[in-house]
Amino acid sequence: MRVLIVEDELELAAVIARVLDRCGFAVDVAATAADGRRLQAARDYDVLVLDRMLPDGSGDDLCRRVTASGASTKVLMLTARDAVAERVAGLELGADDYVVKPVAMAELVARVRALARRRGEARPALLRHRDLMFDPVARTVRRGDRALELNRKERAVLEELLRAGGAAVSTDRLLNAAWGDAHAFPFDNTVRVTIMRLRRKLGPPPLIETVVGEGYRLG
Repeated sequence: MRVLIVEDELELAAVIARVLDRCGFAVDVAATAADGRRLQAARDYDVLVLDRMLPDGSGDDLCRRVTASGASTKVLMLTARDAVAERVAGLELGADDYVVKPVAMAELVARVRALARRRGEARPALLRHRDLMFDPVARTVRRGDRALELNRKERAVLEELLRAGGAAVSTDRLLNAAWGDAHAFPFDNTVRVTIMRLRRKLGPPPLIETVVGEGYRLG
């Protein structure tokens, strides 16, 4: 599951990103409304954690934009404004939840998970390819009658390949899906190594194909 954090308090954003990453989310971070709009337009996020006050404008505008676009992304407002009227205003903008700073990380993670589950209700419950079955909610993978033990990054890469429906998926896209921008280095061979492990765990006959110059796909 993928989360975008739009927060100009860099230390707070880093803490939230680190905690969510440890809980299994792929996380991107933006410090301005402009960067938040760019990332939101380019990628499919389950949850947007949005500061209401940003240096180049109001997070309210980004919330309105997401709501008006029809995107299924859930919006969690994160702000220092604690008045009831402010919370009501945030929810009326289209936010799905509203948290006042400072917030306990355990509570924030619980709220993000709850929103991600609600967003995921619109998605197919199971992802399938040939005899491979992936349950993104239970985080279980089976091939035929075998249960496969995959780590978090391997599951994220496999999920991205499954959602592509047989189309080629670039290395950059797989990096972003599983590691997020903070960990996506252009010369990193992490994806190649992860694909090698996945091929070994999936077993024969092979499912993951290399598409020269494009990336990987399920064949």
